[in-house]
Amino acid sequence: MLWIKNGRIVDPVTGTDGVMDILIDKDTILQTGTPEEIAAAGGNSADEVIDATGKVVAPGLLDAHVHFRDPGLTYKEDIETGSRAAARGGFTKVVLMANTKPTVDNVDTLQYVLDKGSRTGIHVLQASAITKGLQGRELVDMDEMAEAGAAGFTDDGIPILDEKILLQAMQKAAELNLPIALHEEDPLFIAQPGVHQGKISEQLGYGGASRTAEDIMVARDVILALHTGASVCIQHISSGNSVDLVRNAQKMGADVHAEATPHHFTLTEDAVLTYGTLARMNPPLRTETDRRKIIEGIQDGTIDMIVTDHAPHSTEEKSRPLAEAPSGITGLETSLALGIRSLVQPGHITLLKLMELMSKNPAEFYRLKPDTIQPGAPADLVIFGENDLWTVDSFASKAENSPFRNRELPGKVYYTICRGSIVYRS
Repeated sequence: MLWIKNGRIVDPVTGTDGVMDILIDKDTILQTGTPEEIAAAGGNSADEVIDATGKVVAPGLLDAHVHFRDPGLTYKEDIETGSRAAARGGFTKVVLMANTKPTVDNVDTLQYVLDKGSRTGIHVLQASAITKGLQGRELVDMDEMAEAGAAGFTDDGIPILDEKILLQAMQKAAELNLPIALHEEDPLFIAQPGVHQGKISEQLGYGGASRTAEDIMVARDVILALHTGASVCIQHISSGNSVDLVRNAQKMGADVHAEATPHHFTLTEDAVLTYGTLARMNPPLRTETDRRKIIEGIQDGTIDMIVTDHAPHSTEEKSRPLAEAPSGITGLETSLALGIRSLVQPGHITLLKLMELMSKNPAEFYRLKPDTIQPGAPADLVIFGENDLWTVDSFASKAENSPFRNRELPGKVYYTICRGSIVYRS
């Protein structure tokens, strides 16, 4: 057994924010309450005691948008190293994207990931591609992939330009009661990817990606969601206009959700001048106005999930010129910290709200029962110091492509507990 003492329990499922002890037996929370109640439940026989005085104890985090590059691109990341990075960041569950090599568009590749993920310390879920080979021309066998355990469907990394194909996908996803997540960038409005088309792209003589590339597809797809009744997520939203479009669609009754990444609510296009290719990402960092509208969307519930879009790349790849380097940053190990720094500390949202965005809401979107800190619940927890500082000077991930390297951040993770076992301790 494991006894966690004196922790500040922050549980978005119950709305709890208060000091309490927790007793874990095997993979389950046996009891919560006062030290006397824990002792009466057998706490004096605990194999380990964690003193969580001054620390937050919350349900394990869930990252609903992650790339582990396995199979096929494991020099960047693999399921084992990605899972260790997740645990270090406080995550007990991740949903992997399908753009591996080969693509997760068939049962064999899906089963490979799920089998390998089951041998890590955390829960690894896998989304199926929507279209075969991410080509946007032919749907995968969505019934077969759902039966084999796909968490949902996405062609993340590539937009689906064919409305007929997407309409069919949404209709089938609604029938299966599984979510569908969409990467919204119309290439017609992208001269060069990874950098916002604006003052910085002009200064650099780089074509850039207009926010219209995102807005036009979001406008189309929220209406398709309204039409089909599908549960749709607008991935890594970056445009303030798109936040407004999602908000309006929700008011119309569409089952539309949106995710935001820490880099999009923390940084702006100016970061490209400081960090170069480490700030190149799809969709790109945009203006301060866009950043503020993303935060407003988080505050009012328009954006209901925070995800990392963890996109590991090698140092060699990110050392290439801006036009040749791949887009994306590694994010699992800094996500909680940036949520605290950029959202909680300035007073935009409470810590309880942050836990809702990083645990409860993504679980519900992917048809999972959210983790909670109650007797009988799975023992999946994170223990962290809300204001305890740490320096981003190393990574459990294979990749280090982060603009937050060497930055001092709050939110130090001390323990991640999954299935009752400590899978990370600082």
